Order: sequence, then structure tokens, then C-alpha cells
Amino acid sequence: MRPGIEVRPIRPEDMDGLVEVCLTARRETWTGSQVCSSDATTVTHQLGALTALPGSAVLVARSEDAVVGLLLGRAVGPNLFTDDVSYAVEALYVEPHHRRHGVGHALMLAAVEVAMVAGAEQVFAAPIPGARGMQRFFVRLGFTPAAAYRVTSTAALHRRLTPDGATRRTGPRGLEELIARRRQSRSETGPIPVTPV
Repeated sequence: MRPGIEVRPIRPEDMDGLVEVCLTARRETWTGSQVCSSDATTVTHQLGALTALPGSAVLVARSEDAVVGLLLGRAVGPNLFTDDVSYAVEALYVEPHHRRHGVGHALMLAAVEVAMVAGAEQVFAAPIPGARGMQRFFVRLGFTPAAAYRVTSTAALHRRLTPDGATRRTGPRGLEELIARRRQSRSETGPIPVTPV
């Protein structure tokens, strides 16, 4: 992670910066109306309401006295339909010039720690429709499709996000290992039958 990045629960002095980050996220996507209102006052009131929801966590990433990322999440359950507690990541955003420096990972690690304290067995995430970069980010963290969400176990996500967890594979070696695993899988299942048309 880039030096000087702090991830923590929201404080009153973070609200103006958080609203600006939300508006930046809205401008960045073609589905802006699904992100938030374009009115800063409305977004301020809505974020205030989200902080009051039971089990909610609004996490901010700060750099040099500015908010550069956010994560909105909350613990849900148990309820009438399940005895389990899960953690829902409802929004995750990092400003463009702070991406690929570990800010998103740091926000997710803070959320996983909140989830673990709440006793959540699984973490759900709802990427914004059309946000391919966010979809890829969650896939790299081990999330799999679950209706309109993506899901992974809290323990597996924690392992991926901590230095003691699984080592990250990047570059050509990671690609070679992926190809080798696919070849092995194909050899175990046999050739794919092809029927002429």
C-alpha cells in the first residue's frame, strides 16, 4: 500500500471528502444514477442515514488529509430466513490516481476485520453494473457469483488480504501456472466431444 494511506471508520470531519468521492464515482460510470444522487446535500444526508443503520460500517481511506476511497458495508442476519450472519459490501470506490497502490485491498481488509468481529461467515459484494474493473477486483479476491452479488467466505478473503495468506501470483509465472492447471483439469476430464454440424 502507498505510504501515508490511513483506513478507518468515518469521522465527522471526513464527510465533505466522502461526499466528493461519491460524486467522483458517479461521474466515472455510465450508470451514475445507480451510484448516488448528483446533489451533494442529498448525498450528505443519505450517508448520514447509512451510518445509523444497525451493523453498518462506513470506512474511509485518507491520504494527505483527503479522502481517496470509501467502503460502505454492513453485517446482516440472523433473520427469519437464516441463522447465519453475513457481511455485505454495498459500495467500494478508490479515486483513479490512488488505484493499484493497495488502497482497495486495505479497505477490504478493514471490512473483513469488521465482518469477523460480527461473526460473519461470508462476505457479499455488489459491484456496480458495468464496472468491469471492480468485477475483476472481486474475482481476484476469490468472490464467485451469487445472484446479483458476488460472495466468498470471510476466512478465505482474510487469507488473501493478509501478508500471511496465499502468495500473490503476478506476471508470466502466474499465467503459466494457470495454463498448467487448466491443462491438468482437461486431462482429468478427458477431451471435449465435438459433434460435426
